[in-house]
Amino acid sequence: MRLLSFRNGAGPRIGARADAALIDVVAAHEARVAEDGGSGAALPTDMVALLEGGDEALDAARAAIEFAAGRDDLTIDEGDVELLPVVPRPPKIICVARNYGKHAAEAGLDVLKEPNLFIRFPRSLVADGEPILVPKVSEQVDWEAELAVVIGKGGKHIPAEVAYDHVAGYALFNDVSIRDWQLRKPPVQFGAGKNFDGSGPFGPELVTRDEVPDPHALSISLQVNGETMQSSNTGDMLFDIPTLIAYISKFTTLEPGDVIATGTPEGVGHFRQPPVYLRPGDRVRVEIEGVGVQENPVVAE
Repeated sequence: MRLLSFRNGAGPRIGARADAALIDVVAAHEARVAEDGGSGAALPTDMVALLEGGDEALDAARAAIEFAAGRDDLTIDEGDVELLPVVPRPPKIICVARNYGKHAAEAGLDVLKEPNLFIRFPRSLVADGEPILVPKVSEQVDWEAELAVVIGKGGKHIPAEVAYDHVAGYALFNDVSIRDWQLRKPPVQFGAGKNFDGSGPFGPELVTRDEVPDPHALSISLQVNGETMQSSNTGDMLFDIPTLIAYISKFTTLEPGDVIATGTPEGVGHFRQPPVYLRPGDRVRVEIEGVGVQENPVVAE
């Protein structure tokens, strides 16, 4: 499935892409239940609640999508809705720094022996198509294309061997970084530099795990105004997804809807010679093979 979150006159909803159509999954589920005689639990309208429902809720969503196939009355015009970050309010957003060797090298930093983590706030997230904001207090807004992992089944002390059982799916993430805040000396301020409003494009879709056989064999790229700035492969990660899940779940209980942003490859703007930063009027495109495309304009705050 390719699930997304949107808002219309009925409030927040869960949608799905099926070929070129956008399906209102909740409406399709309600129509399917009514046709079956009115039996069946309601489907949540929030992505975290859907994931909390486990396999039963995801199976109901899948059945609703199949039911809606070819039904014009259950499809919607994307222009009539407001896309939201694919998980609008994740319980946690855990980001991995320096998880690609060439990115560490371009920054002049050593390759780490254990994951280096930092936290994002849900408030920083924006949807596909929403503006990336250049803050009034910054002149160094940078890009970072990343594969995001969305947790489906929670747990603590999860062994790496079963880590994929806890993955709901994957999404695009742009870990936009405010470098003159993040890298101020003294001190380094990852918390500030990674949490400005309008700095975390996330989505548009959650692609369920069954549609991505190997998340470590995907091309990943980022363009600014049509010029390729990052081009790599998720197979270049230093710490793979099972390792990250096992490591993170040693110190915090993972919950359905949690997001792990797995790090960015080389090609960010700050370490170019001379440095290149995002400016109002720019347009940023992130693409990951099999996961999708994300495009966001850049505007002044």
